[in-house]
Amino acid sequence: MVAMSPLLTIMTNAALKAGKAIKRDFGEVEHLQVSKKGPSDFVSAADLKCEEILFEELTKARPGYSFLGEERGLVEGTDKTHKFIVDPIDGTTNFIHAIPHFAISIALEREGRLVAGVVYNPITEELYHAETGKGAWRNEFRLKVSGRRVLSESLLATGIPFKGTPGHGQFLKELHGFTQKVSGVRRYGSASLDLAWVACGRYDGYWERNLKIWDYAAGVVLVREAGGFCEEIDGKDFTETGNLLAGNQKIALEMKAILKEIKP
Repeated sequence: MVAMSPLLTIMTNAALKAGKAIKRDFGEVEHLQVSKKGPSDFVSAADLKCEEILFEELTKARPGYSFLGEERGLVEGTDKTHKFIVDPIDGTTNFIHAIPHFAISIALEREGRLVAGVVYNPITEELYHAETGKGAWRNEFRLKVSGRRVLSESLLATGIPFKGTPGHGQFLKELHGFTQKVSGVRRYGSASLDLAWVACGRYDGYWERNLKIWDYAAGVVLVREAGGFCEEIDGKDFTETGNLLAGNQKIALEMKAILKEIKP
């Protein structure tokens, strides 16, 4: 494992501890309690347990920092310049269907900037981590975004709006626009892992709309520290819109041009 700063060590240790609990629950997934937050939007007992572990570990190590979790919302700290942003299980639908593609996602925001991120899949034991100015890593391997330069040879990732969320028609137009121009498009159901896979070059580009900040915060740091490009699709602020485009700069800019041509 590459040497980490004290801050990143705290974040990765919290992810590893929560991952052990998730791994146990994944083996008993048919017995888990699952409830609905909205149409096709689920939360399991494992989500709640995982977030509780993360909250305890992170706030014990940095008691003044604020904490924003998908399940518990914002817990204000005394230090207004730092905030942990957490998704305990990004890919809950995969998790409750026993599909081993989901992740714990932890980011740190400092004075409004995303400066550190950890994405951990406890089933594959792939631990992605990055800190501003220190590069991005998968376990002990340094990450770099894809060097592919030709859109027609590129593999993209995206998310599909589910029941109860907006943007179905727009998504279908965008999917139609890309599938005629690229090698393939994948939808695996975990935004944080999509971004981690962009950072390590498995995907050449990624786009998705209407995300929540805990879906992508850690992944944005990974992509940027791997030499990649992250921007709002329509040129606004993705922390406000949740519309995110990522990839190596050449492919991402070509994707942005295609998206710009597709009218709502």
